[in-house]
Amino acid sequence: MPDYRIIVDLSDRRLYLLDGDVVTRAFPIGIGRMLTQTPTGEYRIVNKQPNPGGPFGAFWMGLSRPHYGIHGTNNPASIGGLVSHGCIRMYNQDVLELSRLVPIGTRVTIRN
Repeated sequence: MPDYRIIVDLSDRRLYLLDGDVVTRAFPIGIGRMLTQTPTGEYRIVNKQPNPGGPFGAFWMGLSRPHYGIHGTNNPASIGGLVSHGCIRMYNQDVLELSRLVPIGTRVTIRN
């Protein structure tokens, strides 16, 4: 059984999926703007929602910090930029792949 956890590295704008201490996947992300920065810290995935509507793309995974999550986008050109209100934005195909792998309760570390 995999022991998945997620590390979001804000400085290189990548989300890493680890199984134990081994990186198994790396995805490019968009992160919060200067005035609405993505919060650093330790969180967990607390809910999952396919097709949430609006700007959230194909999938939403809510974090234990209210109003923040990992989600897809209806604007793929925004990936790699300082674009969100603090959420972690991924390409739709990437967030769908990630959502199939990680269960609710998965640890998420967000660091600079």
